[in-house]
Amino acid sequence: MTLIGRARARGIETLSLDATGTRNALSAALVAGLADALTDCAKDPGVRAIVLTHTGNTFCAGADLRDPPHPDALVQLLRQIVELHKPVVARVTGHVRAGGLGLLAACDIAAASTEATFAFTEVRIGVAPAVISMPVLPRTDPRAVARYYLTGERLDAVEAARIGLLTLAGDDVDEALSPILDGLRRSSPQGLAETKALLTARVLETLDRDAADLTALSARLFDSAQAREGMTAFLERRDPTWVL
Repeated sequence: MTLIGRARARGIETLSLDATGTRNALSAALVAGLADALTDCAKDPGVRAIVLTHTGNTFCAGADLRDPPHPDALVQLLRQIVELHKPVVARVTGHVRAGGLGLLAACDIAAASTEATFAFTEVRIGVAPAVISMPVLPRTDPRAVARYYLTGERLDAVEAARIGLLTLAGDDVDEALSPILDGLRRSSPQGLAETKALLTARVLETLDRDAADLTALSARLFDSAQAREGMTAFLERRDPTWVL
């Protein structure tokens, strides 16, 4: 089964997360498929930039609790997006949860329609946004992200743009992205690559410094009793035992 849709228009390769049955959750297979597609784009001189988008009403629901990727695989995918010498632009018209926000933060530019919603829901199932913190924290407002990390509250696209999760939000995401994609088409491959390297240096430093510790933390938390209760409650559509 193909989990990543692909299309190209005037040098812009669009990669679509296409696992609507699981709300584009990050399964081992989806992570591997996206990594392979990004590798192809990196090698192809006909690709000037990449748009990462989705089918269905959810960009990404976070980790697939029935088939989660190993934390190392998610780290490598986030690093791949950040290190890629071509810009990656997120286009969101639906919901983004938990690990999906790591994908969003790893992208160089992120745009969403005002229909989109966002939430760091990890605390509600007994884990923490460990691995995704590496691209999220360097790019977001510290006080705001502390609130949303700790509460799991939902935020809208306007608020997501205000705190740095998004570059911009608008009623028509394609209209909003049109001048951005035009600008990328007018930019030289060398200019884009070297400029992206300047912009991503801080995120890469965080990945180099923290990847091992945060991968270990993620694995430990997902193997804990509270996480098992939280994930079971989520799958059974009930409150976990700690809800007051």
